[in-house]
Amino acid sequence: MNLAAVRVELPVLERFAYLNTGTFGPLPRRTAETMAAWQRRSLEEPRASYALFDEIIGVRATLRAAIERLIRAEPGTVALATSTTEGCNAVVAGLRLRPGDEVVTTDSEHPGLLGGLRAWNLDVRIARVSGRPASAALETIAREVTPRTRLVAVSHVLWTNGHVLPIRELASLGPPLLVDGAQAAGAIPVDVTDLGCHFYTVSGQKWPLGPDATGALYIRSDWVDRLELSAPSYVSWEDPATLVPWPDARRFEEVFLPAASAAGLLASLEFAGEAGDDRFAHARSMADRCLALVGERAELVTEPEQATLVTWRVGGDPMALVRRLEERDVIIRTFPGLPYARASCGFWTSEQDLERLAAAL
Repeated sequence: MNLAAVRVELPVLERFAYLNTGTFGPLPRRTAETMAAWQRRSLEEPRASYALFDEIIGVRATLRAAIERLIRAEPGTVALATSTTEGCNAVVAGLRLRPGDEVVTTDSEHPGLLGGLRAWNLDVRIARVSGRPASAALETIAREVTPRTRLVAVSHVLWTNGHVLPIRELASLGPPLLVDGAQAAGAIPVDVTDLGCHFYTVSGQKWPLGPDATGALYIRSDWVDRLELSAPSYVSWEDPATLVPWPDARRFEEVFLPAASAAGLLASLEFAGEAGDDRFAHARSMADRCLALVGERAELVTEPEQATLVTWRVGGDPMALVRRLEERDVIIRTFPGLPYARASCGFWTSEQDLERLAAAL
């Protein structure tokens, strides 16, 4: 992988040590240009011509295929979405869970996943993985699963510390498995077919480096007909006149993504693809280097050999640290209610970025 060529395509890196892709990834130059071109067309051309609509449908089909390649999914198993939250809610609602139904999750999940579980007044069993070794996650989660469990819902990579959960093993426990892939898809290699999970969400604006409000939901092929439609849209139907749904995952598309956003995410995925599969190894090496540098200056929360997030404990006010580093053009993040700070390492991250972080700390 040519790191210099990659970084030229990400203008934010000219000034900033940008280490917060776990929230929003750096936007590639070509993505912004692609989106601007589509917006100009909306200004200058009929927004509802059949010719333009056909072109947009083609972009959406190409985007689905690109996401399927990203997560190694079978054709027809990906629905476009605006976020992982939308995907998680579609699964919880589509399973027709009722108040009192039992679900299992962890104490380290993002509100985008937990919110849907809480909103339905479910009996949520919490596996206490926080503060425990990554190797203990499987036993800790499996202990909470009972014959009453209707769903296991966890992250592939925990947003709080970057630990990778044993998805393949969790998928074999029995209940359907919903995986929040926000901190995994685009950051580490993902093969949903090999993992065996039933549902997997993708956050487009994070590690795939796409525009805001983009993402996807994977539904395993044998669950497309078993998951109920909860919020269908015009594009959910193969035949809108008779309300016949698409025979594949397209039926779960609740929002028609703006053409500029769909084309922008496709451009970002093409950019990442050009970097090659070596990009994952580079991101992993940068995370290792970040662990070493930060570990010399703070108490690490993240264990070695996990994903691409590095979290450490902050002795004082975490937000004060984030703001102080931001004044030095080093961008990280903190968490509501936790004494932690977190850096994100991607295939565009350089040694210099990490040295700037270490110097600021």
